[in-house]
Amino acid sequence: MTHYGDHGGPGGGVIPPGVGGVNSGGEAPPHTMYNGTAHSSGVRDEAGEEEKRIHWTELEIRGPIKNLSPELWKLTHLTALFLNDNNLQRIPADISRLSNLLHLDLSGNKLRSLPAEMGDMLQLRDLRLNNNSLRMLPYELGRLFQLQNLGVTGNPLQPEILSMASDMNGGTAKLLMYLLDNLTVCPRPPEREWIQIANPRSRQMTFSVMSYNVLCDKYATRQQYGYCPSWALAWEYRKSIIMKELLDLTPDIIALQEVETEQFYSFFKPELAAHGYDGIFNAKSRARTMDQHDRKYVDGCAIFFHKSKFMLLEDYLIEFNQLAMAHAEGSDAMLNRVMLKDNIGIAALLEVKDSSALHMPSQHVLVANAHIHWDPEFADVKLIQTLMFTNELNNIVMKAQTERGIGFKTPIPGMPGVPVIMCCDLNSLPDSSVVEYLRTGRIATSHRDLQGHGYDGFLQRFSASVRGGIRAPSGKPELVHQFNLRRTYSGQMEYTNYTYDFKGVIDYIFYSADFLTPLGLMGPISMDWARECKVIGCPNPHFPSDHFPLLCQFELLPQH
Repeated sequence: MTHYGDHGGPGGGVIPPGVGGVNSGGEAPPHTMYNGTAHSSGVRDEAGEEEKRIHWTELEIRGPIKNLSPELWKLTHLTALFLNDNNLQRIPADISRLSNLLHLDLSGNKLRSLPAEMGDMLQLRDLRLNNNSLRMLPYELGRLFQLQNLGVTGNPLQPEILSMASDMNGGTAKLLMYLLDNLTVCPRPPEREWIQIANPRSRQMTFSVMSYNVLCDKYATRQQYGYCPSWALAWEYRKSIIMKELLDLTPDIIALQEVETEQFYSFFKPELAAHGYDGIFNAKSRARTMDQHDRKYVDGCAIFFHKSKFMLLEDYLIEFNQLAMAHAEGSDAMLNRVMLKDNIGIAALLEVKDSSALHMPSQHVLVANAHIHWDPEFADVKLIQTLMFTNELNNIVMKAQTERGIGFKTPIPGMPGVPVIMCCDLNSLPDSSVVEYLRTGRIATSHRDLQGHGYDGFLQRFSASVRGGIRAPSGKPELVHQFNLRRTYSGQMEYTNYTYDFKGVIDYIFYSADFLTPLGLMGPISMDWARECKVIGCPNPHFPSDHFPLLCQFELLPQH
């Protein structure tokens, strides 16, 4: 970036035509020179041999100016705008079109009010409003959660506002929180519509399944979710909204991720028990190394089921770091990458209670729940955790079939004879290797996500020991599973995780297509509502988590 002049004093620079105003209040004639500064990142020569577009990144206008031309709001590429020490009495709402501004200086003018639309300038890091005539600030400024400096001294604001802003210990953050906490809450979103997929057949059992990452309390911080009012981030508020969602939708099976240990025992379990549910829970593996007090704040996975429909036969804990250690021989990466992540999976083998009433043999379903590692830089760890998870589920099913005699005999040796439902926060997009493996039932050991980390020894042994490890027609070894899984949501929801920094699908419900038929799904959140209400991310007062719950109704096919 080339600098011309000094922001703090006199300097010369050409201001783009028509963006300033003269003292009388009229618009500037073309090519007017002002005492000011313009910063450019490129020029265009007359011959056009090396065309570089003129691109102003910073602009300073001094006049003193009374009015600003609408042409200024077309410079949407600006990152800094200095309009300080002029005679401006108002700022139009169109200033919000400068969506890339990081720095905005309006100090030393005659402003009596600010447009609420300034709260849409979410990239702002520095906003200076000092020495104006502002008697109040729009609460919408509280939405500027990335703002690091908000200068308001020298304005006739309420004493408590000035006191807050001048606090040397995080004054800007406190003022922004105050404004956001007092901002009017947008109207409730429309109810999510039910998407019917198929009609149930007579005398077949139907049940619904929910998967939901509820956002653990210790992760719900202002640093992470500064766009959410502090009162809406508080667990006491969020937990009531979460429970209302669960009870309003009344799923027969509920799989929850990011459940804090203390909250499972003190809140989720007793509240849901009062409505006919029983449940299982396990915390992440780190909990085993902590004392009793610290262990309470470790999150994990939970599965609840309605006792009127299901009976628990057995529950299972799958610790990925323990499995990594068991498979570490010949692979340092299993120790240095996979074993260091303490994610877990759990499973519940359930028996259907009303099988006899339907004049059917005993029917069962294995419900699995997992929260896979989050970091995009560890795509290999995500995939290996998923490989180990499905393999363990296969072992559970085979053991249940041989020891309990449940399920039905399949035509293919080694094919599971018990329906499986997998509810997971996979932290992986639909085009990832994790989803490819679950959806197609196979993944090549030469997949790019597995290369360059030293997994060769592990993959060779694992492909030889896993049920169904085969070679593809190309001769390349693959890892496979034989659950014949399908996704319940396949394009119906644009987002399952909705934050300011990331919006995408990372939550899933997979099911055994040989045994289960999806009948319907709960549809997506209205994006029209989100745009109209300027919902830039969750949680917010209407959505207590940064994830949206998934809900599917299934029909259980006869197991004989």
